[in-house]
Amino acid sequence: MKKKDFVTLMMSVVGGILFALGMCMALLPEWNAMTQGVVIGAVGLVVLLVMLLVRRKMDGKPAIVFSGKAIATTLFGIFSTVVFGIGMCMTMVWNMMIPGIAVGIVGIILLLCLIPVCKGLK
Repeated sequence: MKKKDFVTLMMSVVGGILFALGMCMALLPEWNAMTQGVVIGAVGLVVLLVMLLVRRKMDGKPAIVFSGKAIATTLFGIFSTVVFGIGMCMTMVWNMMIPGIAVGIVGIILLLCLIPVCKGLK
C-alpha cells in the first residue's frame, strides 16, 4: 500500500466515524446531545475536507482546482446528496415511508450517475 493511500484511509476512517457519531448525537433525541453532536459532526467534516486536500497534495496536484467541470460535478453531487438525505428524512423523521423510499432511490440513482460524470465515458 502506498503512503498516500494509507494516509487517505486513516483520515477518511477518522473523519467518517466522527461525522457519523456527530449525526447520531444530533438526531437521536434520547441522547440529549444536539449541540455536541453538531460540533463533532462538523469536526468530522473538516477532517474529511482536509483529507481531500492532503490527498491532492500527495498526488502532486494543486489543492483546489477551479474549473467548470469540477464545479458542475460538485454541485451535482451536492444536489444528489441532498435528494438522498431528504428521502432519508421523509422515511425516518416525517413518517412518510413509501414517498421517502422513492425519493431516496432517486437520490441513489443520481449519486450513481456521478460515476460516469467523474470518470468519463470511454
